[in-house]
Amino acid sequence: MIIVGGPASNGIDEKLSEMLNVKLVKAEHKIFPDGESYIRIPESVRGEEVVIVQSTYYPQDKHLMELLLMIEAVKNLGASKIISIIPYLAYARQDRRFKDGEALSLKIVLNLIYESGSDELITVEPHKPDAVISYFKGNVKIVDPTPALAREIKKEVENPFVLAPDRGALERAERLAKELNSPYSHIEKERDRTTGEVRIKEAPHLDLHGKDVVLIDDIISTGGTLAQASQLSYNLGARKVIAAATHVLLVNDAYDKLTRAGIKSIIGTNTIKVENKNVKIADISDLIAVKL
Repeated sequence: MIIVGGPASNGIDEKLSEMLNVKLVKAEHKIFPDGESYIRIPESVRGEEVVIVQSTYYPQDKHLMELLLMIEAVKNLGASKIISIIPYLAYARQDRRFKDGEALSLKIVLNLIYESGSDELITVEPHKPDAVISYFKGNVKIVDPTPALAREIKKEVENPFVLAPDRGALERAERLAKELNSPYSHIEKERDRTTGEVRIKEAPHLDLHGKDVVLIDDIISTGGTLAQASQLSYNLGARKVIAAATHVLLVNDAYDKLTRAGIKSIIGTNTIKVENKNVKIADISDLIAVKL
């Protein structure tokens, strides 16, 4: 086995190489003056099982193209098998057509990855795991980041209550609650498919008095949903609110929005290169390693 680290491997390639005691090859990369990407694999991988590590966080299109170029180059060099580790899988939220005429982005991206030569895909908690498994024509392994997140969350809370911001995240909340040995529940939200605006519904059934509420989601993007959930939690008696997510994008003023809403700590993982130093990062490299 040889690990090939891409420009957006975020150090996971090096950690996997060390954990598994296998060779690491760094892909050579540059951007041409016209903005196009260049990739070269500088060593022979003929006859080897090759593990390519490349996340597809912002700029998504650039990182996705680099991934496809690496897969094609490794295939051309004669690798016996290609495994693509994509910690954060871009375009995964468009897993179906919400309105007529929309492109099915997830299916297109997965087809590109497979047709470029990837036999297997390993990714960390995509938005809809079943959709990834359904659309990718090769083998798929999903990494559950919950144990890594729980390790960091335990440092921040004393009397935890895990709260999912919608019904779709309830199973994720249940997994985390088991790790924290805590109760859990969810609140309801409504999304306007045209504007994207989200509104959190009231939750009079919840009693959060004295609780350290852990808001858990797969992605923190603009932060609007979790900010509303935090305000609701305090209204219901929460002592403290923290937010945790696998993929912390923090688009635009998301961090300020969350802190203004009373969120005391934000915890993410290293699937994404998080520039904000106030975000606590849980390393998921060991959870990926066991999938190889």
